[in-house]
Amino acid sequence: MMIPVMEFWRVITVLGYLLTFFLIPWVLLTKKNNPASTIAWILAIVALPIFGGLLFIVFGINRVRRRAAYKQRATSRIAPLLPIQSDQQLIPGESEDPFERRLMRLATRVAGTVPTVGNRIEILNDTNRTMGLIEQAILSAKQSLHLEYYIWQPDITGTHLRDRLIEKAREGVKIRFLYDAIGSLFLTRSFLDPMRQAGIEVAVFLPGRSWAERWSINLRSHRKLVIVDGQTGFTGGVNIGDEYLGRDPSLGYWRDTHLKLQGPVVLQLQQIFAEDWYHATGNELIDADLFPVPNQTGRTIGQAIAAGPDRDIAGCHALMFAAINDAQHRVHLATSYFVPTPPLVTALETAAYRGVKVRLLLSGRSAHFWTILAGRSYYQSLLEAGIEIYEYTRGLMHAKTLTVDGGWSLVGSPNFDARSLLLNFEVAVAMYDESAASQLESHFEQDLAHARRIELADWYARPIHHVLPENFCRLFAPVL
Repeated sequence: MMIPVMEFWRVITVLGYLLTFFLIPWVLLTKKNNPASTIAWILAIVALPIFGGLLFIVFGINRVRRRAAYKQRATSRIAPLLPIQSDQQLIPGESEDPFERRLMRLATRVAGTVPTVGNRIEILNDTNRTMGLIEQAILSAKQSLHLEYYIWQPDITGTHLRDRLIEKAREGVKIRFLYDAIGSLFLTRSFLDPMRQAGIEVAVFLPGRSWAERWSINLRSHRKLVIVDGQTGFTGGVNIGDEYLGRDPSLGYWRDTHLKLQGPVVLQLQQIFAEDWYHATGNELIDADLFPVPNQTGRTIGQAIAAGPDRDIAGCHALMFAAINDAQHRVHLATSYFVPTPPLVTALETAAYRGVKVRLLLSGRSAHFWTILAGRSYYQSLLEAGIEIYEYTRGLMHAKTLTVDGGWSLVGSPNFDARSLLLNFEVAVAMYDESAASQLESHFEQDLAHARRIELADWYARPIHHVLPENFCRLFAPVL
C-alpha cells in the first residue's frame, strides 16, 4: 500500500528533528574549542534538519582521533630505532638566538621531533629539476623506497615514474607506495596492478580500515614524501602529474618549492612515513635497516614537522602563528591557498602594526577559483594594516614557504588556510639557518617580478559584484 505524500513528509520531518535532537549535543561536545564552528554547525542542523545533519556526520566529525592511541603505539615502537646520535641533536636551550630557542621549544613540543644538525638541504624552485632529481634518487635506490603523495596522476608523468618504480622493484628494492584516496582519485586498478605484480606494496590513506573512517572524506593526507634508503628525502609542494611540469595550458607555468634532504632530518621523515603506513595498513615498519645511521653531510639545522587531526595541537598552525607573532623585522609568506584562520590574520596584522615588513605572495590563479575569492575577502584589513600583497601572474603559484627575520624558515606541504592547518595531514621542515632563509628570500624577490601588487586605493574602488562572491566564499573558509 502506497504511503500518502503528506504522511511521508511528516515522517521525514519527525526523523529530521530526532536527528537534530541527538546531533546538537554531539556538536557541543566535539566543537567546544571553536565557538564559530559550533554555531555554524548548529544553525545548519536546525535549518536543514536532515541535510545539515548528514553534512555534519560526513564533514564535522574527526574519526581519525579515535585511532590516535594506536598511532602513538606505532610512534613508541619506531622512536627507539632512530639512530640519531646525541651530537646530531640540538637541545632548544643550546641555541644562542632567543627567537630560535622559542621556536625550537614549540616545534619540539607540538611535533615530537628535535632539531638536528649536520643536514644538507637543497631548496628547489624549478619543478622540472625537482622531478628529475626525484627520478635520479629513485633509480639510485639499493634497499628501500617509500613514497607518499596527495596527488599522483595516471598521466605521462605519473606513468613514467611508476614504470621506474616497477624497474627498481624487479631489481629487488623494497618499495611501499601510499596515496590519498581523494587526491589520487584517478588511480585505477589497471594503473596500480602492474605495481603490485612487481612486488610493490600499495596502500591508500583514508578511507581507512575501519567502517567509520570510510566516512572521513574531509580529512586528507596532503603530504608529499620520498625517502630513498633512509638516507635521502624529498618533501615540499610538488605532487606527481603533468600539470606540475607546466604541461596544462589552462594553468600555465607551475611555480613550486621542494626540498632535497640528506642527514638526520631524513630519519624524521622516515618516521612520519612509518606512522602513516601503520595508520593506513596496521603494519609496523620496525626493521632497523630502514633507519640507518645518518651521515652529517651539511651544516643546516633542520626539524621535520608533522601535523594532522590525530594530534592534540595543530603543529604547523601553532608554529606559523608563533613565528609571525615573534617577528621583529620582516615576514615573507608565499602560499597557493590563502584562507587564513582568525588567529593568523591577527598575527599578520599585529606584526605589521608593530613595524614588521610583512609581504604576502599569493596565487592569482587556481584550479579552485572559490579559494581565490575567499582569500581576497581578507585583503582590505590586511592592506589597511600596511601589509604588502602580491598576486602571482606568470602562472600558478603553488609554493608554501614562510621566512621570518632572515634566519628561520618553514617549507613543506601546508598552505596558509584552515583546511591545511587544521584538517589535513601535512609535513614541513623548519630550518634554523640564515643561508636557507636568504635563498628563499631571493626566490621571493625573483617571483615578485612576475606578480602584481594589490593597492589599497584600487581595492576600495572595486565594484560590488566582486565583493559579494568573495564574502560569500569566505563563509566556507573552515573547509576550503
